[in-house]
Amino acid sequence: MRCSSAGLSTCASSTSSTSRRSRFGKSRRCQTPILVSDTGEHLLIAGAGMGGLVAAVRARELGLEPVVVEKGTRAGGSMLLSSCVVWRHEAWEDFRADCPSGDEALQRLVWERLDDALAWLVSLGAEAVWDDTENPRTTGKRFDPRALTELLATRADVHLGTELDPAADLPVVLATGGFGRRLAEERGLLLRANSWSRGDGLDWALARGASVTGGMGEFYGRVMPARPARIREEDFVRLAQLYGHEARVLDDEMRDITPKKVAWHENDLAQLVGQSAWYVVEHTNERIEAAREAGATVVERDDGRIAVHVTAGVTHTIGGLRVDTNARVAGLDGVWAAGVDAGGVATGGYASGLAQALVLGLAAAEDAAR
Repeated sequence: MRCSSAGLSTCASSTSSTSRRSRFGKSRRCQTPILVSDTGEHLLIAGAGMGGLVAAVRARELGLEPVVVEKGTRAGGSMLLSSCVVWRHEAWEDFRADCPSGDEALQRLVWERLDDALAWLVSLGAEAVWDDTENPRTTGKRFDPRALTELLATRADVHLGTELDPAADLPVVLATGGFGRRLAEERGLLLRANSWSRGDGLDWALARGASVTGGMGEFYGRVMPARPARIREEDFVRLAQLYGHEARVLDDEMRDITPKKVAWHENDLAQLVGQSAWYVVEHTNERIEAAREAGATVVERDDGRIAVHVTAGVTHTIGGLRVDTNARVAGLDGVWAAGVDAGGVATGGYASGLAQALVLGLAAAEDAAR
């Protein structure tokens, strides 16, 4: 698995403010090749979110020399913008019921390995904000996203502002965060994630002959206040309108489209709401008041109920590259996919994207080190 520096994404330290070391990586401009020695086992990792950072840290533990290229201006990907709850279903049967079209082998991998993977994070020094979830259906841990990003990024060789080279030499781990921005733009939806995940890893692998899973049109998202609400990245968690099980859902013609049953995670409501709809409730709550403060359209109806204009926000895609339980991309030697660049885990429903990223990041690093 030894490889040369040729074809690695290109980047070099620059002068002025771009040469400063940030909290979560090395600020660099793409100019000249990233140089690696000829004596170690090298691994190029595309993306510095949960999947890429975990793969890098684990690969270094196993004696490899990973280099992480991140096209964005910081590490952390969409993990940094999340509530950072890393969870699995408590019962295997519930996982299968919630994601009935998913790859059972990949689901089993995540379900069986997550507890040990979380223990590995804690062994690195990650401090859990919650030692378990607050949902009886699930189990896992919640971390501070900024602290976890910093912990992982400081143990990885992260090159910011650096795109994946189309001619990159193998081996490569793809962890670019799926194609949420592309899907959001195509459907006219709010992007509730980092702005860099446009499908770079997917396109890179498809150009080399990879294949994709089902569910390429599926996404995990949240119902959010519609425009003219002002939603910043730091508002993604706070402004999520998570009271859909109490609401009637109306379309823009004021027709009632409320489903007979709402899933506990409410991801189904994000699909239903699409570009525009209304939540109508009997009483206000703190999330509605937060939306009102952000400039959302909140209407006091003649019947005394409250209507909130809402839209779907795309957090990440669910379909992606076809991989096996070692995170190897099907049909490509020396290429792995971690996080939501890999598809097939939550097809047909919703499961933790961060759990998928953590487990597949570890699997990719360990297989690359064999």
